[in-house]
Amino acid sequence: MTEKDLVYRGKSKDVYKITSGKYKGKYRFVFTDRGTGYLEKGRVVFDPGYDVVVGEIPGKGAIACRFATYFFKLLKAKGVATHYIDTISDNEMIVEPAIPLSMKEAAPQFAGSAPLTNLEFTWRNNATGSFWRRYPFVKPCVNLHKVVEAWTKGDSDILITMEALEETGALTKKEIADSVKLVKKIAGIVSQEFTSKKLHVIDGKFELGRLKYGDGKIVLIDEISPDVLRVCRGFKPDKSGNCTVFNKCTVTNVTDGKRTIKNKNQVVAAELIHAFV
Repeated sequence: MTEKDLVYRGKSKDVYKITSGKYKGKYRFVFTDRGTGYLEKGRVVFDPGYDVVVGEIPGKGAIACRFATYFFKLLKAKGVATHYIDTISDNEMIVEPAIPLSMKEAAPQFAGSAPLTNLEFTWRNNATGSFWRRYPFVKPCVNLHKVVEAWTKGDSDILITMEALEETGALTKKEIADSVKLVKKIAGIVSQEFTSKKLHVIDGKFELGRLKYGDGKIVLIDEISPDVLRVCRGFKPDKSGNCTVFNKCTVTNVTDGKRTIKNKNQVVAAELIHAFV
């Protein structure tokens, strides 16, 4: 594995093309210790809901790989198609090459034109994070019934509406409906698994695509790890699914017009792995 085989370097893992051996033509995921989050009064706060790498968490890559392996195998048992093949070390996974949902720029001759490199789909059980910051009229941690949003993936993620995806030709109406249905199905499986461990998934994000050598069907790609899920303990829903103890857990603030929201009962990544393996 050399730098010349590097396909992509992300916020939490590196992707390499395998050029020889048993898995020639496949991709190798190397989960790293890099962590996203924010700075608070000069102190690093790790939070998977943020998009900026702020440091490293020793052992995090191995935790993420074991975690992803657990859920990819669970989804396979539930009949959900993914690009997962095998896990070969503490922090390395083999996957089928896949084409993320994306779109070339329609008018590259115009300055500023750019492709839609790939999409991420967020799903939200409860209102927090960027959802609450965008819609602050909503009570924190209200039940959102796994509402699904589409985002561009990059240095700065940008919300894109489902209608815009259809109108621009990025996805057909059926592909959008199928994607939302798939995201909600996976979210339901993941959420139930956490519930069985007395933990609650607040929200998460998945990446979808098509296997390079498949039939064009949209499947789950990328990963399911602590980097793409926000989890809490002590969740107590009312009959409508709204958290009844949010006022003891949620902390919000507004400074110079910038809103922040934090969840004191959020579980750090290192704790999650012990619940499943």
